[in-house]
Amino acid sequence: MIDAYALYRRLEHVPMGKRVFGLAFSAAAPYFRSVRPRVVEVGPNRAVVVVPKRRRVQNHIGTVHAIAACNGLEAAMGLLAEASIAATHRWIPRGMEVRYLAKSTTDLTCTAVTDPAAWRPAADGAASEVAVRVTATRDDGVVTVEGTIHLHVSPRRLRAQAVGRARATGAWWGSQAESSLRRSRSVSACVQPCCASHPSAPS
Repeated sequence: MIDAYALYRRLEHVPMGKRVFGLAFSAAAPYFRSVRPRVVEVGPNRAVVVVPKRRRVQNHIGTVHAIAACNGLEAAMGLLAEASIAATHRWIPRGMEVRYLAKSTTDLTCTAVTDPAAWRPAADGAASEVAVRVTATRDDGVVTVEGTIHLHVSPRRLRAQAVGRARATGAWWGSQAESSLRRSRSVSACVQPCCASHPSAPS
């Protein structure tokens, strides 16, 4: 999985950078491609994406389908979580409660927000719950969908942290390359005697 927030900060001021970031984010979570979220803002405790009103996300009355709106809300929530959570912790959604308030007749601006205190790790290292407030808003400012996404936040396992540090320094890839080299030498040492004794081997 990409480090979404680090990548966003690297690209946000580059021409077309947010578009490139949106494509990378959708590639990491392919289901988001169905709504083509346009990333507007990513930061701790707040993220905003826009779901364009396209025929492929419309329902039978020509408005943005409620599930497409929820997809956009989930995308905003995921970006917020990546930007807000401590490096020592991980998150996973546990549930989503939404209300449909009005017809989604235009593009939808999907916003996710949290309180900063919600992300503070527990002193005893226990898991915690974070409530992410989400809204989908039409171009005229009318909120069409609102709700809460509940996240379960827990400390990362020690092994996962060790692997993460090794990957960051390149040691992990170096060990993989060394392991591959040892395997190739072993196979070569085994194959050469076999080839030498084969009837078709050159003398």
